[in-house]
Amino acid sequence: MVTVKTEIIIDAPISHCFDLARDIELHTQTVWKHTKEKAVAGTITGKINEGEIVTFQASHFLIRQKLTSRITAFKKPYYFVDEMMQGAFKSLRHEHKFEEYNGKTVMTDTLTFTAPLGIVGWIIERIILINYMKRFLEHRNNQLKIIAEERSGRSYLCE
Repeated sequence: MVTVKTEIIIDAPISHCFDLARDIELHTQTVWKHTKEKAVAGTITGKINEGEIVTFQASHFLIRQKLTSRITAFKKPYYFVDEMMQGAFKSLRHEHKFEEYNGKTVMTDTLTFTAPLGIVGWIIERIILINYMKRFLEHRNNQLKIIAEERSGRSYLCE
Protein backbone atom coordinates (compact mmCIF):
# COMPACT_ATOMS: atom_id res chain seq x y z
CA MET A 1 0.00 0.00 0.00
CA VAL A 2 1.24 3.47 -0.89
CA THR A 3 -0.02 6.98 -0.20
CA VAL A 4 0.16 10.00 -2.48
CA LYS A 5 -0.59 13.39 -0.97
CA THR A 6 -1.04 16.70 -2.79
CA GLU A 7 -1.94 20.16 -1.56
CA ILE A 8 -2.95 23.32 -3.37
CA ILE A 9 -4.05 26.77 -2.22
CA ILE A 10 -7.05 28.16 -4.06
CA ASP A 11 -8.12 31.79 -3.89
CA ALA A 12 -11.81 30.94 -3.61
CA PRO A 13 -14.30 30.20 -0.81
CA ILE A 14 -14.16 26.76 0.77
CA SER A 15 -17.78 25.89 -0.13
CA HIS A 16 -17.14 26.76 -3.79
CA CYS A 17 -14.02 24.55 -3.91
CA PHE A 18 -15.81 21.71 -2.14
CA ASP A 19 -18.70 21.78 -4.61
CA LEU A 20 -16.38 21.95 -7.64
CA ALA A 21 -14.34 18.97 -6.38
CA ARG A 22 -17.41 16.73 -6.19
CA ASP A 23 -18.93 17.81 -9.50
CA ILE A 24 -18.96 14.76 -11.78
CA GLU A 25 -19.01 16.63 -15.10
CA LEU A 26 -16.24 18.96 -13.97
CA HIS A 27 -14.18 15.96 -12.86
CA THR A 28 -14.27 14.47 -16.34
CA GLN A 29 -13.32 17.84 -17.86
CA THR A 30 -10.35 18.41 -15.55
CA VAL A 31 -8.48 15.12 -15.91
CA TRP A 32 -5.93 14.41 -18.63
CA LYS A 33 -7.57 14.50 -22.04
CA HIS A 34 -5.81 11.37 -23.27
CA THR A 35 -7.60 9.26 -20.62
CA LYS A 36 -11.00 10.07 -22.18
CA GLU A 37 -12.52 9.66 -18.71
CA LYS A 38 -16.31 9.71 -18.42
CA ALA A 39 -18.94 8.73 -15.88
CA VAL A 40 -20.87 5.73 -17.17
CA ALA A 41 -22.98 4.52 -14.23
CA GLY A 42 -24.40 5.65 -10.91
CA THR A 43 -24.28 9.39 -10.30
CA ILE A 44 -23.11 10.60 -13.72
CA THR A 45 -24.09 14.28 -13.50
CA GLY A 46 -24.19 16.96 -10.84
CA LYS A 47 -22.53 16.89 -7.43
CA ILE A 48 -21.96 13.52 -5.81
CA ASN A 49 -23.10 13.12 -2.20
CA GLU A 50 -22.60 10.74 0.71
CA GLY A 51 -23.52 7.15 -0.05
CA GLU A 52 -23.72 7.72 -3.80
CA ILE A 53 -21.82 5.61 -6.30
CA VAL A 54 -20.14 6.54 -9.58
CA THR A 55 -18.42 4.41 -12.21
CA PHE A 56 -15.79 6.11 -14.34
CA GLN A 57 -14.44 4.63 -17.54
CA ALA A 58 -11.01 5.77 -18.72
CA SER A 59 -7.84 4.68 -20.48
CA HIS A 60 -4.68 4.51 -18.41
CA PHE A 61 -1.49 3.04 -19.85
CA LEU A 62 -3.45 2.33 -23.07
CA ILE A 63 -5.82 0.04 -21.18
CA ARG A 64 -9.56 0.81 -21.06
CA GLN A 65 -10.82 0.26 -17.51
CA LYS A 66 -13.67 1.03 -15.16
CA LEU A 67 -13.51 2.12 -11.54
CA THR A 68 -16.58 2.17 -9.32
CA SER A 69 -16.43 4.24 -6.12
CA ARG A 70 -18.78 5.10 -3.28
CA ILE A 71 -18.71 8.28 -1.18
CA THR A 72 -18.14 6.76 2.28
CA ALA A 73 -17.60 9.92 4.35
CA PHE A 74 -18.95 13.42 3.84
CA LYS A 75 -18.90 16.61 5.87
CA LYS A 76 -19.72 19.69 3.84
CA PRO A 77 -17.61 21.78 3.16
CA TYR A 78 -14.63 20.14 4.90
CA TYR A 79 -14.11 16.70 3.45
CA PHE A 80 -15.39 13.75 1.54
CA VAL A 81 -13.95 10.32 0.91
CA ASP A 82 -14.44 8.04 -2.05
CA GLU A 83 -13.48 4.38 -1.87
CA MET A 84 -13.16 1.95 -4.75
CA MET A 85 -15.74 -0.81 -4.78
CA GLN A 86 -14.60 -2.35 -8.04
CA GLY A 87 -11.71 -1.61 -10.37
CA ALA A 88 -8.11 -2.27 -11.35
CA PHE A 89 -6.64 -1.74 -7.89
CA LYS A 90 -6.70 -4.17 -4.99
CA SER A 91 -7.82 -1.19 -2.90
CA LEU A 92 -8.12 2.58 -3.38
CA ARG A 93 -9.21 5.30 -0.95
CA HIS A 94 -9.25 9.02 -1.88
CA GLU A 95 -9.69 11.61 0.85
CA HIS A 96 -10.52 15.18 -0.21
CA LYS A 97 -9.94 17.71 2.58
CA PHE A 98 -10.70 21.46 2.54
CA GLU A 99 -9.55 24.07 5.06
CA GLU A 100 -9.98 27.83 5.18
CA TYR A 101 -6.72 29.74 5.53
CA ASN A 102 -6.41 33.55 5.30
CA GLY A 103 -9.52 33.82 3.13
CA LYS A 104 -8.36 31.07 0.79
CA THR A 105 -8.94 27.34 0.61
CA VAL A 106 -6.27 24.73 1.18
CA MET A 107 -7.31 21.60 -0.70
CA THR A 108 -5.49 18.41 0.25
CA ASP A 109 -5.86 15.08 -1.53
CA THR A 110 -4.66 11.89 0.12
CA LEU A 111 -4.80 8.88 -2.17
CA THR A 112 -4.00 5.48 -0.66
CA PHE A 113 -3.93 2.47 -2.92
CA THR A 114 -2.70 -1.08 -3.34
CA ALA A 115 -2.00 -2.58 -6.74
CA PRO A 116 -2.99 -6.17 -7.46
CA LEU A 117 -0.51 -8.90 -8.43
CA GLY A 118 1.39 -9.32 -5.15
CA ILE A 119 5.11 -8.54 -5.36
CA VAL A 120 4.81 -7.46 -9.02
CA GLY A 121 2.10 -4.98 -8.01
CA TRP A 122 4.25 -3.78 -5.11
CA ILE A 123 7.09 -3.01 -7.54
CA ILE A 124 4.74 -1.30 -10.04
CA GLU A 125 3.31 0.87 -7.23
CA ARG A 126 6.73 2.23 -6.37
CA ILE A 127 8.27 2.49 -9.85
CA ILE A 128 5.30 3.75 -11.87
CA LEU A 129 2.06 4.37 -10.01
CA ILE A 130 3.23 6.76 -7.26
CA ASN A 131 4.52 9.32 -9.79
CA TYR A 132 1.67 8.74 -12.26
CA MET A 133 -1.05 9.21 -9.63
CA LYS A 134 0.68 12.27 -8.15
CA ARG A 135 0.90 13.95 -11.58
CA PHE A 136 -2.73 12.96 -12.28
CA LEU A 137 -3.95 14.59 -9.03
CA GLU A 138 -1.77 17.68 -9.45
CA HIS A 139 -3.03 18.24 -13.00
CA ARG A 140 -6.66 17.88 -11.96
CA ASN A 141 -6.19 20.13 -8.93
CA ASN A 142 -4.49 22.83 -10.99
CA GLN A 143 -7.41 22.76 -13.44
CA LEU A 144 -9.89 22.98 -10.55
CA LYS A 145 -7.92 25.94 -9.12
CA ILE A 146 -8.12 27.80 -12.44
CA ILE A 147 -11.87 27.27 -12.62
CA ALA A 148 -12.51 28.14 -8.96
CA GLU A 149 -10.46 31.33 -9.14
CA GLU A 150 -12.16 32.47 -12.32
CA ARG A 151 -15.36 33.00 -10.27
CA SER A 152 -17.30 33.51 -13.45
CA GLY A 153 -19.22 30.25 -13.25
CA ARG A 154 -18.15 29.28 -16.78
CA SER A 155 -16.64 25.82 -17.31
CA TYR A 156 -13.49 26.28 -19.32
CA LEU A 157 -10.09 24.66 -19.13
CA CYS A 158 -6.54 25.66 -19.86
CA GLU A 159 -4.52 23.31 -22.04
